[in-house]
Amino acid sequence: MNSEHGHGHHRAGPDPRTESHLTPEQTQALEARVQALEAVLVAKGFVSPATLDALASLYEHDIGPMNGAKVVARAWVDPAYKQRLLTDATAAIAELGFGGLQGEHMVVVENTPTVHNVVVCTLCSCYPWPVLGLPPTWYKSAAYRSRVVIDPRGVLREFGLELPESVEVRVWDSSAELRYMVLPERPAGTEGMSEAELAALVTRDAMIGVAKVCVKSDRA
Repeated sequence: MNSEHGHGHHRAGPDPRTESHLTPEQTQALEARVQALEAVLVAKGFVSPATLDALASLYEHDIGPMNGAKVVARAWVDPAYKQRLLTDATAAIAELGFGGLQGEHMVVVENTPTVHNVVVCTLCSCYPWPVLGLPPTWYKSAAYRSRVVIDPRGVLREFGLELPESVEVRVWDSSAELRYMVLPERPAGTEGMSEAELAALVTRDAMIGVAKVCVKSDRA
C-alpha cells in the first residue's frame, strides 16, 4: 500500500476547528451532535427526513462527482492538462475552479491497461470533497477500510469489477494531508465524444477506483 497515513490528529497542536484535524473520537462526537440537531429539526417540522436524504444523495452522487468528472474528461482530451494533473494535481484541479477545504493537497493516480488504482482512508474517512462530493457510506465503513488493503481484488470483485491477474492493483491511503483521486482509463469507442459527453460517463466510483468507466453499450 502506498503513502504514509499522516493524519492531522497525529501532529502536535491540532486545530480542532477543522475536520482535517479531528480525532476519530472527536469525529464521532461531531456526528452525534449533527444527528441530534437533525432530530430536533425533524421533530419541529422544519425539515423532513426525505428531504435530508435527497439532499445528501444529490451531493454524494451528482453535484460533487460532477467536478471530478470534468477534471477526468479534460485530462482525456488535453494531453498537456493530463501531464499537469499527474504532476501537480492540486494546481491542475484549481485551473478548473475546484479546490479548498478537503482538497488542499491532491494527488491523481492514473489507471492503465497494466495498473489499476484504488483509494481508501484506512484510519477514518479522508476524502477529496471538492472533486468527489460527499463520501459514500461504504467508503467510511470499517469493512472497506480494512479489507481493501488486505484483499483489494476480492473487494473490487464485490463491486462487480473483475481484474485479470496480469493487472497490478495499487491501494492508495488518503490522509488529512494528502488525498488521492483516480484518473480512470478512457473507454474504447469514445474517440468522437465531446468533453461534456465524456464527463457524463465518469462516475464517482471510477474516481475512487472501485469501478471502470463504461459507455452505455458496455453497461447493457
